[in-house]
Amino acid sequence: MLHLRVIAPADRSAAVVDLLAGEAGVTHLAVLPGAARQPQGDLILCDVVRESADGVLHGLRQLGVETSGGIAADDVELTISASADQAAVEAPGSGADAVVWDEIAAKTGEQTELSGTYLVLIVVATMIAGIGVLLDQPILIVGAMVVGPEFGPLAALCVALLRRRFDVIGRSVLALSVGFLAAMAVTVLSTWALTAADLVSREMLLAPRPLTDFIWRPDALSWVVGLLAGVAGMLSLTSKKSGSLVGVLISVTTVPAAANVAVAAAYGVWDEAAGSALQLVINVAAIVLAGLLTLLVQQAWWWNLARRTRRARRPAAG
Repeated sequence: MLHLRVIAPADRSAAVVDLLAGEAGVTHLAVLPGAARQPQGDLILCDVVRESADGVLHGLRQLGVETSGGIAADDVELTISASADQAAVEAPGSGADAVVWDEIAAKTGEQTELSGTYLVLIVVATMIAGIGVLLDQPILIVGAMVVGPEFGPLAALCVALLRRRFDVIGRSVLALSVGFLAAMAVTVLSTWALTAADLVSREMLLAPRPLTDFIWRPDALSWVVGLLAGVAGMLSLTSKKSGSLVGVLISVTTVPAAANVAVAAAYGVWDEAAGSALQLVINVAAIVLAGLLTLLVQQAWWWNLARRTRRARRPAAG
């Protein structure tokens, strides 16, 4: 359930109240006339179940509330109310599967910033994975996957493609491109430094690595893993389930490949570097494709559910 705070100008307040009162998934509606000062207007409070939230927010946008007023939403962790229970029963669909597009767009849009923290995390993750590649140690690869922050820009790219937000698309691509290029460049330097310190060697890269050689040998399963990771990532984002753990799943297909590119390039093993680069491109493309298709399916599902709900209510209204 979401708690909405709406500031509506006086000339649109009645329409906003009618919209909210007519929605089965809205409850705990309260109106404070003239309470808002900046911007001026009526303060309208309500709770809305997640399965109805997207339709409510869309309706408020159609009334132009955001242009001369404002809309804010917060998650409600606990609600003890028979009215709220009834709203959840009457609203179509399941709250666990509900998609609130404005919430997703806001959440992912914040993760496209090319910040210092993002760069440090992706560099550190790639360096850890590079050491894991040389030592053929999956536990270090897993550690790098936990650190990797690239799930945010990848998710933002999928959402932006669906909503045709070209500014967000540009920021996402920039964050991914600069992040991976910087991470690989630093990992090349760190590999040279570790080699000079006699901690690692070229022979370690060329030796049999049965536990990690999949990283630079792309095949049909690379597409399968990338597609599955994209589906899981989008579902975790839209349903707010296990987001951080699914971010680890996304990293299994990206950070290790980028690390192997850097380590192989540092030692001049160009065939392995090329294979790892292809693996990275395949996996990123598969994640974005699967994520976008997952969002399209969810959008079509909820649009169809909303249309059927409106049709079912028309006879009763008549």
